[in-house]
Parts: sequence; structure tokens; C-alpha cells
Amino acid sequence: MLWFDRRIFLISLAALVGCGFTPAYSPDGAANVLTGAVAPDAPATRDDFAFVRRLAERFGPVQSARFRLTYEISTAAAGQAITPDNVTTRFSLTGSARYRLLDAAGGAELLAGEVDNFTSWSASGSTVATLAAETDAHERLMRLMADQIATRLLAAAGTLPQ
Repeated sequence: MLWFDRRIFLISLAALVGCGFTPAYSPDGAANVLTGAVAPDAPATRDDFAFVRRLAERFGPVQSARFRLTYEISTAAAGQAITPDNVTTRFSLTGSARYRLLDAAGGAELLAGEVDNFTSWSASGSTVATLAAETDAHERLMRLMADQIATRLLAAAGTLPQ
């Protein structure tokens, strides 16, 4: 059984303070350099819109575009559950997003990478329900990948130009 010991908690807290740990969203945190400063490329597809919307939720609306985020999103759907009658009842949606964070003034590449993830949806309902589930799966996938990129940018925020 897990036992809570106040001494262990206090020692752990002291270790975090001693190592220079600063929360990313604290007043002096590294995330401040990204808040309101990341301007993603203009969305062109429904997936792009969901992706950019999630980035705006994470970094806030662009107030002064210090950084430009370029991205390339690709997705693929595949049947996962097939009945003996050869009817697909579940689909898997995989996606990847390559990104580059550029200095808005000079265009120099500051960070780059690629993330991937997956989600799925059920196709066992009506046609309308299946289409709604597929749309929802795309939105969930875009949120997942945008969150992954935001996390990577936040982790590297301390290395970005102030």
C-alpha cells in the first residue's frame, strides 16, 4: 500500500528547487517567449484548421509574430475490424506532422522535427454517424499532434532568442 511521508515530499521539493526547476508557465518561465508569438502558416484544409486552432489554444492568439511555424500534415486511414461479410466496422487514422519554427524577422530555422500519432473511429452506425465519427477522429488527431509540437516547442523554449 502506498504510504505518504511528508519528509519525502519536502526533500523532493527541495531537490526540485535546488536543481533550478522553473515551471514553463510561471512569470519567469520559458513559455513566455512563445505566448502570443507563434504564427502558424495559414490553414488550407479542415485538418489544418483544427491543427492551427489547437496551437492558438496552446500559445494564445498571435500578438507579435516573433516566430513562424511551418508544417506539413499527412494522414492515412485503414480498416481495422472487418466482419466475415467483408464489412469494415472500425477504422484507424494515422497522421504525421513535420514542422519548422523559424525566426519571423530573418527566417532562420530555430527548431524542426516530426511528430506522429493515431486515433480510430467506429463505422458500425448509420452513414451520418460514421461520417461524424470520422470527422471527430480527424479533429482528435490534429489536437494530439498540435499538443505534441507545442510540448516540444515549450521544452526547447529556453534555447530560443529572447
